[in-house]
Amino acid sequence: MEISGWLIFMLLVQVIHGIGTWKLYVKAGRKAWEAFIPVYNGIVLMQIINRPKWWILLLFIPVINLFLFPIIWIETLRTFGKKSTADMVLGVVTLGLYITYVNYTQETIYHANRDLKAPNKTMDTLGSISFAVVVATLVHTYFIQPYTIPTSSLEKSLLVGDFLFVSKFHYGARTPMTPIAAPMVHDTLPVIKVKSYLEKPSLPYFRFPALQKIERNDIVVFNWPADTLYHMYKAADKRYEKPIDKKTNYVKRCTAIPGDKIEIKDGIIFINGKESILPERAKPQYMHKIYSKNGVSSPTLLENGSTEFTRKYITTIYNQNQAEALNPYVRGSIQNNDGTVTVFTEQKGIPNNVISNNNITITEVNDFEREANFTLENAENLRKKQIVDSVVRIIHKDVEKSIFPGNKDWNVDNLGPIYIPEAGKSIELNKETLPFYKKVIGEYEGNDLKVNGNEIRINGELATSYNFKQDYYWMMGDNRHNSLDSRYWGFVPADHIVGKPIFIWMSIDGINDGIKNWSIRWDRLFTTVSGKGQPQSYFQYFLITLAFYFGFDYFRKKKKKKEEA
Repeated sequence: MEISGWLIFMLLVQVIHGIGTWKLYVKAGRKAWEAFIPVYNGIVLMQIINRPKWWILLLFIPVINLFLFPIIWIETLRTFGKKSTADMVLGVVTLGLYITYVNYTQETIYHANRDLKAPNKTMDTLGSISFAVVVATLVHTYFIQPYTIPTSSLEKSLLVGDFLFVSKFHYGARTPMTPIAAPMVHDTLPVIKVKSYLEKPSLPYFRFPALQKIERNDIVVFNWPADTLYHMYKAADKRYEKPIDKKTNYVKRCTAIPGDKIEIKDGIIFINGKESILPERAKPQYMHKIYSKNGVSSPTLLENGSTEFTRKYITTIYNQNQAEALNPYVRGSIQNNDGTVTVFTEQKGIPNNVISNNNITITEVNDFEREANFTLENAENLRKKQIVDSVVRIIHKDVEKSIFPGNKDWNVDNLGPIYIPEAGKSIELNKETLPFYKKVIGEYEGNDLKVNGNEIRINGELATSYNFKQDYYWMMGDNRHNSLDSRYWGFVPADHIVGKPIFIWMSIDGINDGIKNWSIRWDRLFTTVSGKGQPQSYFQYFLITLAFYFGFDYFRKKKKKKEEA
């Protein structure tokens, strides 16, 4: 819905409010015309029902207002003596129109000094829940949002199972674009797995002023521009056009900002012709080939910092119980001619207790050549050891047509240069540049783009250049060979930015392996995401502060009790 449409809608609401409540205003000692003046009528109504005037501000905050409007309808009815359960239910299910019925047909008395406490325990509980939801939604939408790392694309910097607090205000809080939505969930309601929002009506993009700009190498949470899935992380039967704020949340490192030229040469990032200098906490990883005439063991890979590689086992499965016990860990298998089975797992392998409890006969195979991811530092350290013959970084050379923009002989390790669009700046438009910016012009900035041979038309006008309306960013994962990022979908628009990860409050290893396999990474609890030097846990200081608080509170109460005695 356009801004003009919203203005007309709000004006209509004000007229309906005035017609439906003016008699009640008069009974409260106010003037009839006060019920019709936008915003002012709300301030007067708050005085009538003895509620804070600042509630009016909450009525203009999307999602939060969905909870506050019913509260105000109920409070209005109670103020004029309509406080039965039936009155309250009718007030809510009729979207407040029941007040109009009361206004014209019922004899009411204005209770100026009524008891503001809930009439019964049920209403008191509902009021407490509503207040909690309003506060939590306000914090979640405009200040701090919890987020869990689902994939290994930022492995070493952020781990799968890290629980983060994401600041909405660092880069400017974005107001919801889908005003009718369930609070504190993303695009899907838990359990019932249905859409958590209505696409219509919608609000235009707006962002509050930022505390800081996105800098190169900042870790950023954003809405995945290429998301066309009905549910997060679930394949779709067709393309779904999702509102920006309901696209899947991704977290990556911003490797290039508006106005930059990015190029990747043999896996190394160059910005404006110079090699990108990463912060100390950034630990990019690349797949390597490890060779050893004695075989490369999995413990060797793990002890030297690898987080992703495949393990191979030879086993003999005698019964269904053994097969079911192995199944959660197996990612592939091959039936051998001698009756044995070759099974493949991820780097954690098969737990010893699973093998022993099920009497499984199994042997891990240490191949002479294996692939694993390492940071450049860890790979160099492994080379210096005598346990392997050589370690070679994998550099992709073959053309990958899935790499943005889809018409170049590029791959994940070699691409560019690519200009990152900057608001207010122009680029020349031709058949060479159009593939890079076609989606920007047509989808992200809402223009009607048509191409006929060498002729490019934007909104019906012949175009040889284009001026960008907003900023764009280039986002990549530190796990260079296992990250779905801008190398595949291109630019991230400024209106897709969600926030800045600032704090890890919990970290669970094995988060996707079932609760019995969880283990807390104590060294990551209460650590900051960004900053100089290596991450430091502040959890012990938190525990000390907590102990001091409870100790102080205990002795304070004890002293007070002694004085009263």
